[in-house]
Amino acid sequence: MSSVIDNHRNGTGPAASAPSCQNRRVPLHPQAEAVLAMMAALGEVPLDQCTPEQAREIRAKRLRPATEPIHETTDVDADGVPARLYRPNDRGDLGLLVFFHGGGWVLGNLESHDNLCRILANSSGCCVLSVGYRLAPEHPHPAALDDAVTATRWAHTNAASLGCSPDRIAVGGDSAGGTIAILVGHLAALPLRYQLLVYPATDLTRSFPSFVENAEGPQLTAAGMGWFIDHYLGGTGAALTDPKVSPHFASDDVVAASPPTLLITAEYDPLRDEGDAYAARLASLGVPTSHVRFSGMYHGFFSLADFLDDGIAANHLAGAAVGRALSR
Repeated sequence: MSSVIDNHRNGTGPAASAPSCQNRRVPLHPQAEAVLAMMAALGEVPLDQCTPEQAREIRAKRLRPATEPIHETTDVDADGVPARLYRPNDRGDLGLLVFFHGGGWVLGNLESHDNLCRILANSSGCCVLSVGYRLAPEHPHPAALDDAVTATRWAHTNAASLGCSPDRIAVGGDSAGGTIAILVGHLAALPLRYQLLVYPATDLTRSFPSFVENAEGPQLTAAGMGWFIDHYLGGTGAALTDPKVSPHFASDDVVAASPPTLLITAEYDPLRDEGDAYAARLASLGVPTSHVRFSGMYHGFFSLADFLDDGIAANHLAGAAVGRALSR
């Protein structure tokens, strides 16, 4: 079944109430406001006014050392795709989450999501394989998806050598990485046990109402999303409605074959409504689906566990869900 859980900004706990979640507007969490004020004070140029190189430099300056201890990390070559394995303990035969970082197919790398992957490994009790897929515009669609499929198939074939079980594999990702995770499930033809989707972009036509409601963000704006899409698809001839670009347009039989899912959305996110709709569609097609919307949060909060209580709560929610799914 599908559930929408509204995480109250006062920290008193979740309340399951799909209709009220859809209709009320909860103010930004005070911690979110503080983080946004701190970022605004940096005076950075808006994303849509940057070149990809400039945007990457800005992101690199924000990068902080990992604060989450982890038993072991190992950089690996996943059939030509760089990846990093996070191991929470020294036990063999662990479950494995293959994770794809966000960044609009243009930004992000193994370092940008290092701390997050550590948290996910520790909170799930499973290994996490973070995939460093190629980025646009240097490598436009379908390079990222090709790398993701290649790395996931490699992980399945080599699971035993990684200390993992080949029949206990999940995929996951945040933002563009969530989109990639969905599409790997559609294309890789592997027995996936679970998928973790954190505010994925499912409809690149940008047709849902939240693109108007949250056009100015915070953090991800409608203009910024257009910038990402233009760099990702520019010159490729790929249609926004291609199911390999926008999972929203995949056929029912393809979507129905998805593994059980946790899908997390944020209220102040242009991608909110398409994530909500995709969760509802999964559930309507019989896929066991949990849908959690964090009220008072914005796109990107999942990677801000050091600053946001809801960030760490979402991380541990995700890790626990993956751990339960891969322990069965």
